[in-house]
Amino acid sequence: MNFDRELENKLKETESIIKKYLPEEKGWAKTVMEAMNYSVNVGGKRLRPMLMAETYRLFGGADRVIEPFMAAIEMIHTYSLVHDDLPAMDNDEYRRGRQTTWVVYGDAMAILAGDGLLNYAFETALKSFGMPDSDADHKARALSILAEKAGIYGMIGGQTADIEAENIGDQVTQEHLLFIHEHKTAALIQAAMMTGAVLAGAGDEQIHLVEKAAYEIGIAFQIQDDILDVTSSLETLGKPVGSDAKNQKTTYVSLKGVEEASQEQREMSDHAIKLLKSLEDEGYQNVFLIELIQSLITRVK
Repeated sequence: MNFDRELENKLKETESIIKKYLPEEKGWAKTVMEAMNYSVNVGGKRLRPMLMAETYRLFGGADRVIEPFMAAIEMIHTYSLVHDDLPAMDNDEYRRGRQTTWVVYGDAMAILAGDGLLNYAFETALKSFGMPDSDADHKARALSILAEKAGIYGMIGGQTADIEAENIGDQVTQEHLLFIHEHKTAALIQAAMMTGAVLAGAGDEQIHLVEKAAYEIGIAFQIQDDILDVTSSLETLGKPVGSDAKNQKTTYVSLKGVEEASQEQREMSDHAIKLLKSLEDEGYQNVFLIELIQSLITRVK
């Protein structure tokens, strides 16, 4: 398998699915729909919907029922970035090499666009109930996971701890930081992979294993993000570097240095891969999924 070619094909497929579910820009609410679509269409790795689809395939899923959930999780992820970029939060003017939503549409419309994407995500996922594929109980369980991991016990909880951490500076502990990373970043990766497993009909033990692996993938992904914020450039990363230092954020890098942070990132990634490979003994294998996770270790943007 040529991973780069396969990744390009999977990315195109994922983009097509996401765009199919975006709202049509018309009527009195047209502007917020334009802002929502602008935010999603800025691009990105589409990591979460891709991890969802590949975990679905890992457990033998082959129906279109996964598609509205893929679009939904990218909408949730995008809304979090739109709000994250606001002046009241990180005050970032660029995302993925383009101006952020609040810069283009103003603060108020960016807030509404984020709200719109979150609500529309669940409208989109609920469309799965109108599809003949998969079991209704699986769809309901997948929705429950998506809601919890995106909410106060997941991503929003992590965002809250992240904002409050800015006020205590170097008093942030590793335990506090891991809570932030687990909830702010890993939670949506867990949601993606667990949803894929649930919709494919995986058993409880298998879903729990996927949740553990996704936790480590999420933490490793965030550590790499922290490293790139120190070592990369605006041209390469597509967003301002040094924003963590500017916002006085404690990160894995500021706590442990680049070398130790990189070592821990590699160890977590390797262990996550080991967990997923253990499923091969049960007859479940997805070579592309493993290579996708490995590629996160060395990503430069």
